[in-house]
Amino acid sequence: MFTRIANLFRGFLSLFIKDLEKRNPEALLELEQENLRAQIASYNQGLANHAGLAERLIGQVRKLEAEEREVRARTTAHLRAGNKAAAAQNALRLQTISRELAENRAQMEQAETTYKDLVRARDVAVQAARAKIESLKGAINDMRMKTAMAEMNEMASGMIGSIGGSGDTLNRLHEMVEEERNKAAGRARVARDSLDLTDINLKEAEMNALADQALADFAAAEGISIEDGSANPEPAPAQRSMGAKPASEGESA
Repeated sequence: MFTRIANLFRGFLSLFIKDLEKRNPEALLELEQENLRAQIASYNQGLANHAGLAERLIGQVRKLEAEEREVRARTTAHLRAGNKAAAAQNALRLQTISRELAENRAQMEQAETTYKDLVRARDVAVQAARAKIESLKGAINDMRMKTAMAEMNEMASGMIGSIGGSGDTLNRLHEMVEEERNKAAGRARVARDSLDLTDINLKEAEMNALADQALADFAAAEGISIEDGSANPEPAPAQRSMGAKPASEGESA
């Protein structure tokens, strides 16, 4: 029972961590870069140890080469001097040195070859890892950009659906405005049809008649013809003075 509960807990924890990794790929990539740097440092440490071994072998080869030349010279000298026993001992020593020198040379060449192979393998692995990291960076950036574009497109699609769809707020507002406008137009028409213009027309005719009469009186006083607007050539009759007597028929003018 406890094992099943532990497995269930590990499963939930794994799902939670996986979800976090999906949400934060940059953090996971940065962690992998740190791991790569740590691996390169550890690999370089081992490579340095191997290089030290190769350098020791080189030093041993050089030492044996010098000793071989020295023993060879002594063997030759003893042999020419007739010291066969000493020459034989040096010859035996020379064989041992030559055998050790051959073995050390083989080990040195193998160590050098291994070192070069390790360096090349490191460089290839690092280049491949860096290329993959750069590719992942580009993929993450592209993912972020496409995710943002998708969210913007979804938002735009939602806006278009909410604004242009039937039964939305703008359509209801448009219908309400049209309804109120039609009601206002109907009220204006009813008010216009119910307006009594009889008194207004009568008053307007009376005002026009008074204006025409005033104009006629003014034209008559000034001696101006209303039809063509010219002055009347005949003089206006002179008015009698108060208290004057009319002339008799027998009197001459």
